[in-house]
Amino acid sequence: MSKKARVTRTHASSGGSRAKSQKTKNGNPVAAHAEAYRAIVDPQVEQQLKLYEEGVQALHQQKYLKAKQLLEKVYAGPSKELNDRAQVHMRIIEQRMNRPQAANLRTPEEFYQAGIATMNLGRWDEAREHLLRARKLAPKADYVFYAMAALDCLTGESESAMENLKIAIQLRPENRYHARNDEDFAFLQEDPRFTELLYPEREGSGL
Repeated sequence: MSKKARVTRTHASSGGSRAKSQKTKNGNPVAAHAEAYRAIVDPQVEQQLKLYEEGVQALHQQKYLKAKQLLEKVYAGPSKELNDRAQVHMRIIEQRMNRPQAANLRTPEEFYQAGIATMNLGRWDEAREHLLRARKLAPKADYVFYAMAALDCLTGESESAMENLKIAIQLRPENRYHARNDEDFAFLQEDPRFTELLYPEREGSGL
């Protein structure tokens, strides 16, 4: 989509003089702009962009094989910029598909760190597995429940997120203040239960 915007700006700076004079003559600038835009859009670039977007989406969903197949098709398109972007994502896919087995984790802290690392990479299922192991080994570790609440938000699990965050705050009240400024909890911003949990003083004052 950003590619289309750039193409449009390029048109305005080069052949745009003719388009401007035409718009002035026919008195219909909207129609003239639409006609000029249709003339410069390359259907092959549009198709290449669509494949690129689908490939990136599959990568984020951890469907690595599908993402690889889609991004390989991007190379057949005319846009060098999209080719370069696809190559960057292909390197990420290769690394994730060929990554060695995780080290032999033993302690709650090791599982927690592995959970955070994989969560930052968007490998949600793997992150959850590590954090569940950490919770099993350290059922009173507030930071594990806090991380699980963040992961739940990132994967759209609002009920589980609320429950894990509530436990994290019960175990360590300071987590309430951390969560107030944590972007990972943006998913819960409109949930009144989230506001009540993080701002109990408002509830007490009747606000």
